[in-house]
Amino acid sequence: MNDQLLSRARAVIPGGVNSPARAFKSVGGNPLFASHAQGPYLYTTDGRKLIDTCLSFGPMILGHADEEVQEAVKQAVERGTSYAVTTEAEIEMAELLSEAIPMLQKVRLVNSGTEAVMTALRLARGATGRSKILKFSGCYHGHIDSMLVQAGSGVAGIASASSAGVTEEQANDTLVAPYNNLDAVKALFAEHASDIAAIVVEPLAANMGLVMPTPGFLRELRHLCDDAGALLIFDEVITGFRLEFGAYANMCCATPDLVTLGKIIGGGLPIGAIGGRVDLMDHLAPDGDVYQAGTLSGNPLCVAAGLATLRKLQRLDPYKDISDNVEDLCGRIEDSAEDAGIDIAIPRDGTMFSVFFRDEAPQNFNEVMESDSERFVRVFHRLVDAGIYLPPSPFETSFLSVMHDDALLDQMAEAWDAALKAE
Repeated sequence: MNDQLLSRARAVIPGGVNSPARAFKSVGGNPLFASHAQGPYLYTTDGRKLIDTCLSFGPMILGHADEEVQEAVKQAVERGTSYAVTTEAEIEMAELLSEAIPMLQKVRLVNSGTEAVMTALRLARGATGRSKILKFSGCYHGHIDSMLVQAGSGVAGIASASSAGVTEEQANDTLVAPYNNLDAVKALFAEHASDIAAIVVEPLAANMGLVMPTPGFLRELRHLCDDAGALLIFDEVITGFRLEFGAYANMCCATPDLVTLGKIIGGGLPIGAIGGRVDLMDHLAPDGDVYQAGTLSGNPLCVAAGLATLRKLQRLDPYKDISDNVEDLCGRIEDSAEDAGIDIAIPRDGTMFSVFFRDEAPQNFNEVMESDSERFVRVFHRLVDAGIYLPPSPFETSFLSVMHDDALLDQMAEAWDAALKAE
């Protein structure tokens, strides 16, 4: 069945996939084909029942096919799937996001995390009258031309740091520093301060695996932006509503000017959002001269799924329980690695974690690339055979949901133990 599906897919879809991260290029072998998903499980067309720790790369924090989210979408479908006319639900979504993340004084809904970041960069350039954006190697901000310069995640491991099709002029407007390296950032500001529109950063880097900001790193970025008249953009497409009911910006020592969101706020349907200070957001059309539009922005199905997800998260407040489960699982994996004599580092925060086969948690993309990726590949396939699905790349982050209970934690820990002992 899978071989037939792969052959059909490759005949009509580039690489047989509609997003490269699904192609298993980083782990080898043929990609999986999903038939359906329920709760913590992903079911495949070849009959596998997998405990899912990829969770659609993060958004399924309630688990798959949550009944309340499904019901909200069904009701929305009955009212119509697209209007290109504003709905009250869009206002409710913006109000809820602003309530949960107080620095979001105004919010614009868009169709994806990539589109949210694209809008944030254009807004930063329009508001400041400057052209350059500073980003960090290994941080991924969507497939925007100027951001595909030393990006992580799906483009990590490609021979060239940039995608083909990115012009030299676009690349020249992007400055790149190593994550957690303030000296490099200061050197770039010393040379380009008057032309830097913004720093864009994953405050908790989650697209090269999970890499934590060092103490004071984000705070100093805020100071550098203030001194130079540049903006600070937090890309929270992954971290938004993953660590608490709100954003990493709520907990951080630095307040960004703009925040981009996605994934969880759509409850499994495609959505994105950008928000920030009123004086900045009012530069967006129709009030200002920075143009952004989208026929399906604020789509009623996506907003319904997102509102149902956020309201359930607000009611349940499951973050501590999931975080405790992550800590328990990671601790048991570390114990198994120690017993097997294997170097391992498992950075985690809240409901997120990553496994690196190296002696210390990496602080930047170069250190991530020094991890033993060949060991990751072997372990990945052993875990799939044991019924555990990780994101299919050593450069991605794993997640747990409200549906991963104690019995599943035991099953995952035992599978990790066996996979590591087989090394």
